[in-house]
Amino acid sequence: MTNDTAPSRRYSSSLAIAAAALVGVQVGAATVASRFALPETDPVSLGFMRYLIGALSLAPFVLAQPLPRFRRRDLLPMAVLGIIQFAVLIVLLNIGLRSVPAGRAALLFSAFPLLTMLLAAGLGRERLTTRKTLGVALTMIGVGMALGDRIWGGAAIGLQGELAVLGAALCGAICSVLYRPYLQRYPALAVSGFAMLASVVFLAVVGVICGGITNPLTLTPLAAGAVVFTGVSSGFAYFILLWALAQTTPTRVTVFQALAPITATGLGILLLGESVSGRFIAGLVAVAVGLVVALHEPKGPAA
Repeated sequence: MTNDTAPSRRYSSSLAIAAAALVGVQVGAATVASRFALPETDPVSLGFMRYLIGALSLAPFVLAQPLPRFRRRDLLPMAVLGIIQFAVLIVLLNIGLRSVPAGRAALLFSAFPLLTMLLAAGLGRERLTTRKTLGVALTMIGVGMALGDRIWGGAAIGLQGELAVLGAALCGAICSVLYRPYLQRYPALAVSGFAMLASVVFLAVVGVICGGITNPLTLTPLAAGAVVFTGVSSGFAYFILLWALAQTTPTRVTVFQALAPITATGLGILLLGESVSGRFIAGLVAVAVGLVVALHEPKGPAA
């Protein structure tokens, strides 16, 4: 049995890692695209349009396969997780992007795997080893280096936005750990479609209460294109993310959020004219090294 299942499991794990890497790149690109759209809309409206487009993009694929029979008791938890991941998370991230450059925001969001690691360890889902603890420490130092001019320099401008981005990362970590039982029970495509639909309904209600949703027809072509890109790419990226979470541990999937700041920084320089300080680069390197150290698994007998 071992000979038959081991190669299959390794293949699934490799695909999950590749999928997670693709999601990391998408998060960085979507962060920059959101910066293009935010001057013409608001965080709630952008989140609503983004995931309405994402849900519509996934709908043909969801409806093309037999729909699973969700257990009644699973509907509310899955809806709440969808609202946290696709509504609360993205609104917090959009609030942060109003004052935080795309590269810095993506670097802060790369705390996602660290928070996932700690939460999974706290819930007994993963073991927090000495190597993982060292990696966490290195990554936190990297984030501190990147934010040094804000915190140690006493500047308050943008700190609220940075805290909002960290709050978004915490939302992602919570969902990454708590989604797994439902992903083992139901197809990832069906779960992602249901979760995204729940978030769209929630954001629509919040938007109406807060004064209405931005009319997409009022957006300039550049902003509208950015919204469409974030919507379509997010729909497929979160399906891929959920599929990967069903194949391997939350930490191994979310670690690839480290690719987001690299992508966002490069695109931010090219498209938004953002500058990058030496301290920021040093922080980015420290984050990358910390994540590699935390997730490296020495070869040996399987535990």
